[in-house]
Amino acid sequence: MTYEVFKTKLPEVLILTPKIFKDTRGYFFESFNQKKFNKATDLKVKFVQDNRSKSKKNVLRGLHYQIFKPQGKLISVTYGKIFDVVVDIRENSRTFGKWIGVIISDKNKKQLWVPKGFAHGFVAISETAELLYKTTEYWHPNYEKCIIWNDKDLKIKWPIKNPIISPKDKLGKNFKNAKVFK
Repeated sequence: MTYEVFKTKLPEVLILTPKIFKDTRGYFFESFNQKKFNKATDLKVKFVQDNRSKSKKNVLRGLHYQIFKPQGKLISVTYGKIFDVVVDIRENSRTFGKWIGVIISDKNKKQLWVPKGFAHGFVAISETAELLYKTTEYWHPNYEKCIIWNDKDLKIKWPIKNPIISPKDKLGKNFKNAKVFK
């Protein structure tokens, strides 16, 4: 099997660890294989877009989601380290409003599966962090929404105090006022 799969306290959100082959020359691993991903996760998803992102230390991106044409995302870090956060925004879910935080890095090689119906964000905690993430839907900027990173109801325990945030993300809504999935 290519992946070892772990459920989180949000059962639909998964942490995947690839099988890594190491020797004196370095290492090799299969970072993605559609058949093996589907088998390991019991998911039948199709990825349509790959995105890359580079952030300097303390850059916080998110909490993003698309209200229409929602995206599932498979997140991996190709360089550096991030604190990755996922929030359940499915109104009828038993874990509605709950969140998890996971450290993902080029060292631990973990991947995070973020299903449709969840908001996603991260903060770079290394000097530089580069991400590669696959999505199950194309990016539609007209449908993109943002929950403010420091929402008082969510109480996310970010590992930094003064993040660097884009002007767009500063306009994020409070969780109570955000459009969520019914």
